[in-house]
Amino acid sequence: MNIGTVTLPSPLVLAPMAGVTDLAFRTICRELGAGYTVTEMVSAKALCYQDRKTLPLLELGEGEHPAAVQLFGSDEEAMEKAAAKAAEYSGADIIDINMGCPVPKVCNNGEGSGLAREPEKAAKVAAAVIRGAGGRPVTAKIRLGWDRGHLNYLELAKRLEEAGISALTVHGRTKVQMYSGTADWNAIRKVKEALSIPVIANGDVFSPKDALDIQKRTGADGIMIGRGCFGNPWLFQQCAAALRGEPIPPRPPLAQRIDTVVRQIEMAAEQKGERIACLEARKHFAWYLKGIPYAGYYKEQISHVETLEGLHVIAKGIKRDLKDGD
Repeated sequence: MNIGTVTLPSPLVLAPMAGVTDLAFRTICRELGAGYTVTEMVSAKALCYQDRKTLPLLELGEGEHPAAVQLFGSDEEAMEKAAAKAAEYSGADIIDINMGCPVPKVCNNGEGSGLAREPEKAAKVAAAVIRGAGGRPVTAKIRLGWDRGHLNYLELAKRLEEAGISALTVHGRTKVQMYSGTADWNAIRKVKEALSIPVIANGDVFSPKDALDIQKRTGADGIMIGRGCFGNPWLFQQCAAALRGEPIPPRPPLAQRIDTVVRQIEMAAEQKGERIACLEARKHFAWYLKGIPYAGYYKEQISHVETLEGLHVIAKGIKRDLKDGD
């Protein structure tokens, strides 16, 4: 799959998710089969103002290519300047525009899904980012519309293609749906049929079978995985095998999975400090324990972890006391 001049080694893409897809988690997912990763979304205005909390979000891992920085905003000038800054600071191969975030504090400000309500303006923002990207391909991610009564995804998709974007990711839900209900894969297929640029399908990929089904249903060029890989980055490995028609490898034993999440948190601590990494570890570690019988005690312990030393104690106890379910 090619996005402009950039070739992806795999059609499997890790979705950009605020508070989840930091450098540490992206590193793990790349090792396990994600062919393309995207940073957490970055505020264009904050980047222009050189906010100290924003720059670390742009950092890519050693060898993390191809990869994209995702920007959000609705001001053309700010988005153009932010694209230039992001490209220079991060060395990203691609600049992606968030036009799908459903969080009220973003979309109610005319950004994310709010920007997508105005296809003409969204196209102008895309053109501004292309001007600032320094020749790098520019992509966008959208939803189907604000709600079921306002499904403007085809008009938006066509305008973005006309503006010059190199690929489009479509999440098969509306803004109002958030993450509820079922993703509309048939709508994604309509986008694929309407555009000549690559289309990446997103929504409800939780298993290798889902990856096969969404590709068949949509005809999409790529598959973006989001919530399905929470605590299960091995899903990329499994989906890759399924797409190649190979046997699906099982997830590794629980002890190995625990070693993986500990390594992930240790990497996060190197980047953002032990305190922040341990606070974020509380949700990540709990995701890795999903479906494990009798894990309640350790989930409670994790919800209070404050140090890496405490994390190691909990990990040791889990490997000693718990086993995979049937």
